[in-house]
Amino acid sequence: MGATIIDGKRIADAVRAELRPRIAGLRARGVTPGLAAVIVGDDPASVLYVKMKSQACEEMGLHSVTLRLPADAPEAGLLAEVRGLNADPGVHGILVQQPLPSQISTMRAVSSVSVDKDVDCFHPENVGLVLIGAPRFAPATPAGVIELLVRSGNDPGGKHVVILGRSNIVGRPLAALLMQKAAGANATVTVCHVKTRDLAQHTRRADILVAATGRPQLVTADMIKPGAVVVDVGVHRTDGGLVGDVAFDEVKEVAGMITPVPGGVGPMTTAMLLLNTVTAAEKLSEQR
Repeated sequence: MGATIIDGKRIADAVRAELRPRIAGLRARGVTPGLAAVIVGDDPASVLYVKMKSQACEEMGLHSVTLRLPADAPEAGLLAEVRGLNADPGVHGILVQQPLPSQISTMRAVSSVSVDKDVDCFHPENVGLVLIGAPRFAPATPAGVIELLVRSGNDPGGKHVVILGRSNIVGRPLAALLMQKAAGANATVTVCHVKTRDLAQHTRRADILVAATGRPQLVTADMIKPGAVVVDVGVHRTDGGLVGDVAFDEVKEVAGMITPVPGGVGPMTTAMLLLNTVTAAEKLSEQR
């Protein structure tokens, strides 16, 4: 019969619909939420990602700014641009697109963003708030995964969630969010990585498996517990088109529910970034 497909675009559209009255309320007070992206170099995936965010802002009536710096831009130049955005009252959310070239410290770059405009939630202070269960913002992709689960009828509470990958962008913050004593959380979490022995023994115990390894089609059917929910965060461009970290065609024959690539987590990341930007605009407008 095959797994039920979790439609990330449909769920993302629902999140966006819920944002529209909040955006209208801000605009009625003379505030247009603004999102700025800073990109260094011309990495194709990064360029596409930032372009999609800009298009999403336009569709929702948000102000969008994109600053593109050359690949050899010095760190001081990037930090100066971020300081300018921090001071700009028309910008409420800032993201510094990663990866950054070797001459720029990722830690110094993300730490330069105002904590109140750090809608990607990479500033160390905001990371700490996520860990203690009091987030200023929830990181976009992890928050998108949780929204996908909850809105598709797969609340993580009491479930065993296995996360493949321990990056600062997905794996670690997702684990931190899922283990909180909070709505959409309360899960038992296992985090696996490249040094995990007998990986399939862990994945076959998962009620919910989240693949965020950066390795195309790593997850195969024999690694899945029958009926499990599989969330694929990976996106890889191949000769055969876009694929994820999951071998979709074979895994869908074992899983109970599964996200596609594209059309799964990707739209949710964008929706949650918009949500964070609107939330930041509301908070900043109250401070003025």
